[in-house]
Amino acid sequence: MKAYLLAAGEGTRLGQLTKTVPKCLVPIKGKPLLHYWLRLCERHDISHLLINLHHLPHLVEQFLDSASYRLKIKTFYEEKLLGSAGTIAVNRDFVAGEEAFFILYADNLTDVNLQKMHKFHMNHGGICTIGLFKANNPKECGIAELNADGLVVDFVEKPDHPKSDLANAGVYIASPEIFDYIPNQKVVDLGFDVLPRLTGKMYGYLITEYLLDVGTWENYKKAQKEFPGEIEA
Repeated sequence: MKAYLLAAGEGTRLGQLTKTVPKCLVPIKGKPLLHYWLRLCERHDISHLLINLHHLPHLVEQFLDSASYRLKIKTFYEEKLLGSAGTIAVNRDFVAGEEAFFILYADNLTDVNLQKMHKFHMNHGGICTIGLFKANNPKECGIAELNADGLVVDFVEKPDHPKSDLANAGVYIASPEIFDYIPNQKVVDLGFDVLPRLTGKMYGYLITEYLLDVGTWENYKKAQKEFPGEIEA
């Protein structure tokens, strides 16, 4: 299995911390956030990983050079951010020949069972599976509405009037057909530009394991207190 790990965000919501540390390297329980993602991928049989970089990329490269993981890791530097879907589009060759692949947002801290999610995706036959969680603040999230079969019948990024509390978790598994739904433009966002086009063609998967966006100070401090720590590979 292959995966894109989107790690190029500047992390401006974390203020001074990300002035000198890339968001994907902020420490959680003494280890970089990126470390937990790499361990999670190892645990769930992801063999090849593409990580996009932008802010302080040399520090991420140094971390990868100094660490030891079983993954084959490729980095992709973006001088100007391409957007979550833009990164995938320009690196389409990375997943050539794959039946399905993961798209993961490195902002999050999670121990989601990727193998279980992969099995779900292969069984339903849709173009994409979007990981979902129940949000306390749905107006600030991408919100999906599902039918009884789990098919996404509506998706709106940060809706004024949310139809559900099922929010985008930033964990996807997609089939190659997703590239047909990515608009040809310089900056392309999955939430705004792609997922609404996949309404009726993707399924929702409720993540019940630990999941937290650590991109805010409140959640960053929360993760330090409650995350159980090392993910065994």
